[in-house]
Amino acid sequence: MSTVISIISAVLIFCVIVVVHEFGHFIVARKCGIDVQEFAIGMGPVIFKKQGKHTLFTLRLLPLGGFCSMGEDEESDNENSFRNKSVWRRIAVIAAGAIMNLILGFILSLIIFLVAGKVTTTIIAEIVPGSGCEAAGMAVGDRITKVNGLHIFTANDIIYELRNDEDGVLDFVVERDGEKLTFNGVKFGLTVDEETGERVLNYDFKVYMKNMTAAELFPAAANKFMYYSRLILMSLRDLISGKYGLNNLQGPVGIVTVISESAQESGFDIGYLLDIAMLISVNVGIFNLLPLPALDGGRLVFLIIEAIRRKPIKAETEGMVHFAGFALLMLLMIIVTFNDVKNIFI
Repeated sequence: MSTVISIISAVLIFCVIVVVHEFGHFIVARKCGIDVQEFAIGMGPVIFKKQGKHTLFTLRLLPLGGFCSMGEDEESDNENSFRNKSVWRRIAVIAAGAIMNLILGFILSLIIFLVAGKVTTTIIAEIVPGSGCEAAGMAVGDRITKVNGLHIFTANDIIYELRNDEDGVLDFVVERDGEKLTFNGVKFGLTVDEETGERVLNYDFKVYMKNMTAAELFPAAANKFMYYSRLILMSLRDLISGKYGLNNLQGPVGIVTVISESAQESGFDIGYLLDIAMLISVNVGIFNLLPLPALDGGRLVFLIIEAIRRKPIKAETEGMVHFAGFALLMLLMIIVTFNDVKNIFI
């Protein structure tokens, strides 16, 4: 697969995720009787526009974003303006973008399993003889439900805990014949990576992969959705705690690069690309709900305050807060984009 096709595919995937987000705002706004001034795909200069009955639809030069303009920070005498609608309608409109991304993520999860037709279980299929797992009393057929206190949704949860363990000693909770058993202090072997010097934990067991039945489709999709959602929240926690720095963040350029590289490495494996698209869609949904100015979550905070005090905050005040947040967000995007571009050439 050529690099050009990979990049085009990456841009299209990213655009679809953004358009779905903005369409969520748009369709709920229209259902709530709110006028949408502009629905834009992309950022920067306008290269195509069409005036609808209530909305200007535009296609912009840079395919790395989009927006749905409703005059959120403007006072107006128009009864269909955003700020003249009930607070609950405005909450629905603002939350709709992120919710649409989360819905898209779940739909992609369903499609992934429909394409694969298989699911990797959390049931132990094989244990290395003489290993710490065998010594602790774990057995083939055990379904792993917790590792180091973390509830297990998918086999990837198990891998996450094994890879992030530092001392090679883990606690397991398994289900065996309907009974939950706890195995504390299960010891795993550690080897040292000759190139990095990093200690690597040896996997002492394997889990089953099985053909999926129709009844297992929705639970499997839900578990995968929950796995990615929690992974994103844990990554955010690690970022705030300082475990990761700004160099670990990726912006639109980095996201497109990752999708493009993955497309080339997988030989355009549709399941693999759908998996990445799902992760990004869920990530966009959760990120936009963060209570930060300029993000949907920041606007929701103001609306919830308004609902509690039964009095709106002045449009100018809210606008200034969101403008300051937007300026900081743009500064962050510039830094992240610089890192993205730099990493392409390193």
